[in-house]
Amino acid sequence: MASSSPVTKFDAHPPERSTFAHQRELPKLPIPPLEETCRRYLTALEGLQDAVEHEATKRAVEDFLQNDGPRMQERLMEYATDKASYIEEFWYESYLSHSDPVVLALNPFFVLENDPTPDRGQQLPRAASLIISSLGFIHDLRAEILDPDTIRGKPLDMDQYTRLFGTARIPTQRGCKMDTHSDSRHIVVLRRGQFYWFDVLDMENRPVLTEREVLRNLQAIVKDADELPVHEVARNAIGVLSTENRRVWAGLRAALISNKNNEQCLEVIDRALFVVCLDDASPENLADLCNNFLCGTYSLKGGIQVGTCTNRWYDKLQIIVCADGAAGINFEHTGVDGHTVLRFAADIFTEGLMLLARSINPSAPTLFHAPLSPHAKSYKPPRHAHYPPPSPAYVIDTAPKKLEWTLYPELRAGIRFAETRLSDLICQNDCQALEFRGYGKGFITSHGFSPDAFVQMAFQAAYYGLYGRIECTYEPAMTKAFLHGRTEAIRTVQPPSVEFVKTFFSDAPAEQKIAALRKACQNHVRLTRECSQGLGQDRHLYALYCLMQRDREPRSSADDRSPSPPSAHGAAGKPLPAIFTDPGWHTLSTSILSTSNCGNPALRLFGFGPVAADGYGIGYIIKEDGISVCASSKHLQTRRFLDTLHGCLLDVQRLLVQLHLAANQRAEPFIDHAGVLRDSKTGRPLNGHANGDGVYDDGDTMPGYSFFDSGDVELLGRRKRMPSYYNTGRVIPLVEY
Repeated sequence: MASSSPVTKFDAHPPERSTFAHQRELPKLPIPPLEETCRRYLTALEGLQDAVEHEATKRAVEDFLQNDGPRMQERLMEYATDKASYIEEFWYESYLSHSDPVVLALNPFFVLENDPTPDRGQQLPRAASLIISSLGFIHDLRAEILDPDTIRGKPLDMDQYTRLFGTARIPTQRGCKMDTHSDSRHIVVLRRGQFYWFDVLDMENRPVLTEREVLRNLQAIVKDADELPVHEVARNAIGVLSTENRRVWAGLRAALISNKNNEQCLEVIDRALFVVCLDDASPENLADLCNNFLCGTYSLKGGIQVGTCTNRWYDKLQIIVCADGAAGINFEHTGVDGHTVLRFAADIFTEGLMLLARSINPSAPTLFHAPLSPHAKSYKPPRHAHYPPPSPAYVIDTAPKKLEWTLYPELRAGIRFAETRLSDLICQNDCQALEFRGYGKGFITSHGFSPDAFVQMAFQAAYYGLYGRIECTYEPAMTKAFLHGRTEAIRTVQPPSVEFVKTFFSDAPAEQKIAALRKACQNHVRLTRECSQGLGQDRHLYALYCLMQRDREPRSSADDRSPSPPSAHGAAGKPLPAIFTDPGWHTLSTSILSTSNCGNPALRLFGFGPVAADGYGIGYIIKEDGISVCASSKHLQTRRFLDTLHGCLLDVQRLLVQLHLAANQRAEPFIDHAGVLRDSKTGRPLNGHANGDGVYDDGDTMPGYSFFDSGDVELLGRRKRMPSYYNTGRVIPLVEY
């Protein structure tokens, strides 16, 4: 869904505690009337089923409305009375019960635009800049002075930001859990699969390092890490364990923490604000760039994995910086959506530019309001200060330290096999990108189309043009206008979209094809608006389904709740309503095209893995001067799909230009007595020439058009007890220059 991407605006005197000021004003996500949900459900399936299948689904829906449906609707209304959101608990159960590896399945990625600052074009200066900018964001967030998200002046839910930093996904044998540490003050840096850490904030969330000091720490880390030969990296790469099947990873994690040193190393990682991955390689092309941020690269030397895939930790927010300075974010998706992480990405990119301006002009504003901590080594007290700031009553350790693991045979075998399984996953996945520059948001809107709806219809046309069929398509609509809102599913395939695709690939005249496109886009806009208001069918029906599963399959504990896959009978043998066993339920739950629009000038590319084995994952950004699309699939013709999409975008452009020129015919230009070609209406000279046929040609078929659019510390007197992990790791020397 096209969504406004909020960006922080500088305010010299931000209101205190404004970030969450509107939370109590937000309405709860509505539970739609059951009849309307069922109607939308049938409409969403109409274009995906033949007449016989659709009639069977209609009967199943009618039976649900007449029997179990009303009772379960009342049950859901009662369940939701004391909940912030009726879908929230089921949402987390769905994500946390996922047992497959999160890499390529759950974690999306952003690629940031290159930093225009010459000095920050290199890897370590870029990484240092992003770290310092992130600390400013965290300070303002925790101080609750970060601008709240709004859309058209309407406040949005800010709850997700509490799970953006210091959060880890922890595997257990009964599914995963989310641990959030709101007092986290350090970061973890990964280089060649080795882990390092150092403090970056004081207890008041003020940075304790300058950008130059962070850079020195990173230089020391790289120097130390690169002493490990590249062919030794994979055998010691603990991070690959986070790519395993979640139950396998839970077992290996239990083996890890059986050793006290390893347990403290894991605590350092879990409690970190975020992870910074410093890769020792640069992507060679656009496809490599996308793969690097999605899953890391695959590269073998002498049968040994030396790609960047061993330099990741997928259970946390990761800032990834390539050897050439290309940077991006890979994030754990359970607690945060793309809109939230997009705000973070856009803000830290913008802050980097503003910090550059401040380095030139010390009075220039910055985006955030994080003062350097008085406990920082580089802190200079104000001139009027009579005494130096008191020493902190807690430990601040800014020296980079290396985590050194105790690896025994079980863990070494686990690392080895995790790497080979990850390598298999990477080989099975194909990620490609299209940076279409033919036109963008300006051109689309100038012809009266919604950019997002327009691109969604282009996806429909491209898939049909390649495969000759129409498949279930998913696009998220943001529901953050409601308390603890996440997303609702826009089901792009609707009767008007089906009609457009069939008309587009027929011999119909241009007028009819564009009319069908316009009707389909208008319907998509209406659908998007309804879903943003919480009036969709997917979340409502899924909540009803989960409640019925709970009623039929009582759990021994709240922690062991996870929706079971659809089955004809519950544990007690009572059959589920036919609506949940009918093939239509599976059809609408299998998104062959899983799409998402996440645009901002700070982003170059955005993507994620496919959610269906025979489908595509499509992330796209509609820019003013083009459309960026990143598509991924397993063993499908990803490049060919994007090439087909490219062709469809150009075909629609030709149709629109053709109709525009036909409706706005102009008299032929004339050549004056001096031989200058002039417009016949205005008399202005034209930068072109008259060809041999007397027809004006400016070398461009589209003159004048714009281009296409995420431990408690006990007090002992005035001192706070140092966390046990502060003795964890070997201190490494800083590089002297």
